Amino acid sequence: MALKSSWELALERGGGKPAAKLTAEQKAKLAELDRVYTAKIAERELELKPKIAAAHSAGKPEDAQKFEETLRSEIAKFRRKLEEEKEKVRQSK
Repeated sequence: MALKSSWELALERGGGKPAAKLTAEQKAKLAELDRVYTAKIAERELELKPKIAAAHSAGKPEDAQKFEETLRSEIAKFRRKLEEEKEKVRQSK
């Protein structure tokens, strides 16, 4: 039995396929998607964090918790969408 190289071991751990080479256009699209979704997340944070702070200072922890849950949920949604769109770009040729 021959010893496997670290590259072969990495391929096995990663699903057995080498990473696809991305074109410059694909890299640019991926970078743009990152910028867009980072901005969307920041926008929601700017909208909801003051509401969270106001609810805390008004003595309404239930309202603050609702805003925090909304923020976490929306961030998770944006990140899922980002990964879906990135995968589409990676799969396009």
